Amino acid sequence: MNQIETENTNNPNNESVTEVTTPTQNAGSVREIFTFILIALVVVLPIRWFVAQPFIVSGASMENTFHNNEYLIVDQLSYHFADPKRGEVIVFRYPNDHTKYFIKRIIGLPGETVEIKGDQVTIVNDENPNGLTLSEPYINTMSGNSKLTVTLGDDEYFVMGDNRDHSSDSRAWGSLRKDEIIGRAWLRLFPASKISIMPGSHTTN
Repeated sequence: MNQIETENTNNPNNESVTEVTTPTQNAGSVREIFTFILIALVVVLPIRWFVAQPFIVSGASMENTFHNNEYLIVDQLSYHFADPKRGEVIVFRYPNDHTKYFIKRIIGLPGETVEIKGDQVTIVNDENPNGLTLSEPYINTMSGNSKLTVTLGDDEYFVMGDNRDHSSDSRAWGSLRKDEIIGRAWLRLFPASKISIMPGSHTTN
């Protein structure tokens, strides 16, 4: 909160001046405060519910892209007008418990087949019928003993953490429905040294 200071131009000796107000003036102030609070609620609450929402990162599954206690603003609006893209970092309701929120990266899109062999992820889709092996510079760790093939439905996404040896994601609990997605990581506000827009995003085809 910014603090506004005023100069006492009518007091040449720079003495402290204390003002008093009448009950009528105080009543006016109360009305102004009430009006301000009402306007703030009308403006802020819809933004909080439908446009953007704050989240604090907890856990290590997205290291080194995101670390514990980082403060994020999540864009809840964009996915009403455009589909999520591969490589975007999203916050969503955990499919097995909608009271919990997870943060992961989108790897597979609706209708695609995701193939994991060792530390490589290959996407099979209409544009790449022979498979496209993803370049993933954001990965922290991924052991070479994984093997999995998943074909996604028309409204399903495959998500993984960047710290893959320490991430509970679609490899463990399956695909993610679009209606479970809250939004994409849009702004990192804390720590100050890492303030950024669309943090961690690495979109590919």
